[in-house]
Amino acid sequence: MELNCIVIDDEPQAVELIKNYISRTPFLKFIAGYTDSVAAVSEVSKNPPDILFLDIQMPDLDGLEFSKIVQGKTKIIFTTAFKQYAFESYDVSAAGYLLKPVSYSKFLKATQTCLEWYEMKNAAATPQNAVNSDNDIFVKSDGMLVRIKPEDIIFVCGLKDYVKFVFQDGRKPVISLMTMKAVEEQLENYGFTRVNRSYVVAVNKIKSVDKNDCIYIGNEIIHVTEIYKDVFYNKLLTSGQTILTAK
Repeated sequence: MELNCIVIDDEPQAVELIKNYISRTPFLKFIAGYTDSVAAVSEVSKNPPDILFLDIQMPDLDGLEFSKIVQGKTKIIFTTAFKQYAFESYDVSAAGYLLKPVSYSKFLKATQTCLEWYEMKNAAATPQNAVNSDNDIFVKSDGMLVRIKPEDIIFVCGLKDYVKFVFQDGRKPVISLMTMKAVEEQLENYGFTRVNRSYVVAVNKIKSVDKNDCIYIGNEIIHVTEIYKDVFYNKLLTSGQTILTAK
């Protein structure tokens, strides 16, 4: 993956430094550099970059003001010589904050964070790209794409920004940075269903369901919350599985 970059800083030498860092980084591509933030508005609006390196203290239109007009998926990395702007930069959801003089190591760390975000976003947004002809899925874990057979999964549970795939054979779970919504979309055609905010389960792996709407699956007892009950029981009834109700 290659990320397009635009640099805006009223100091020409600062633009050149970031441009040089971009050219040294394989996954980055320099698109344009501006010393006039007002002149850059039109280009950034028409062709939003993947990453915008933005100085904070500039005449006419400063970086914090500029960031409020940036639309779409663009990740903003602020560059400034003044530490007091750090908290303000996080108020506008900046992807990074680089204090001048900017070192390449800190520049690389900030841009790698952006790269990981885009890779995860693409993987979650296009589940069809994660499925091969054998109906296996691929998820990113520990910097690698891990191949998983849907029939091996018992359930998937959410862990804040991550999810954990738990398997029938007891192997080590696979943890991946993705959303439960993405998991639900990837697995819904393989006999899985969402049962609460944090769990997606394989219907054919369910042992029993009790009168309190608790599912017994693997070594877990998982409660089906109200919002998911209708869909869950419909899946259960149409799955062809024999489910015994626990007393």
